[in-house]
Amino acid sequence: MKSQRQNAILRIISNNDIETQEDLMDLLKEAGYDVTQATISRDIRELKLTKIANDHGGQKYSVMHQNNNKDISDKYIRIFHDALVSVDTAQNILVLKTVAGMAMAVAAAVDSMHFEGVVGCIAGDDTIFCAVRTVEETFKVADKIRKLTSDSKM
Repeated sequence: MKSQRQNAILRIISNNDIETQEDLMDLLKEAGYDVTQATISRDIRELKLTKIANDHGGQKYSVMHQNNNKDISDKYIRIFHDALVSVDTAQNILVLKTVAGMAMAVAAAVDSMHFEGVVGCIAGDDTIFCAVRTVEETFKVADKIRKLTSDSKM
């Protein structure tokens, strides 16, 4: 059932501009899958979906392809550049602010770039908390992210 549902999700996002989990849930229900928001959220994580810009100035879910490490790094840098608003620290917690709705994409980029010391991220709508092992490593990760986006608005 799970794999069938996840395949349905992939079909839905490839054929539609899905901006929200609610939109995805509605289309899944139309396809015969009675799901909760928590299930959709887990599926999005497991499928490594991210949000990208659509043709109408909004955002849509897309599969994060992992073809080439350089392409992936470039994509993550673009995500940081386009979505990141600010980088701050609070002891060993890195606090990243994003444009509305982009925190999950930025958190996925942070996780996928495997910054040394980052234990994990929790993303809301526009804020991400990254747990980092030490205060010193927190400053190093913040500096690396700032350098990646040095020509952006930070």
